[in-house]
Amino acid sequence: MAITQRNKISVSFSSVGMTDVVFNLLIFFMLTSTLVHPTALKLLLPKGSTQTSAKPQTTVSITRDQKYYVEQQPVNSMEELEGILKQKLGSSPDTYISLHADKTVPFESVVEVLNIAQKNNYKLIIATTPR
Repeated sequence: MAITQRNKISVSFSSVGMTDVVFNLLIFFMLTSTLVHPTALKLLLPKGSTQTSAKPQTTVSITRDQKYYVEQQPVNSMEELEGILKQKLGSSPDTYISLHADKTVPFESVVEVLNIAQKNNYKLIIATTPR
């Protein structure tokens, strides 16, 4: 009488569980990356009802104490702001700049940035918060 083994060990590998984990991680990181704001400046933006689908190449921020920033780099004068924008963006015709101005900033400061954008043929997007 021969003795046979009842439990056979399978040597195949199933990657279904690992695939589920990878897809869940991918979805998690895709969702959380859209929630991160690129600017670290604390600005209270005005409220607006329209949105644009254009992607800006850079951002110009104006804080409530009238300090200008291109992305995170502080700017001392309007001439320096124009020079930095020309250096970053060049002269391509479809260049978008996102303007983040605190809602307490005087309109004159916003117009100065608008004039620089107009002079260099840049398109300007004014950032607002949804209503």
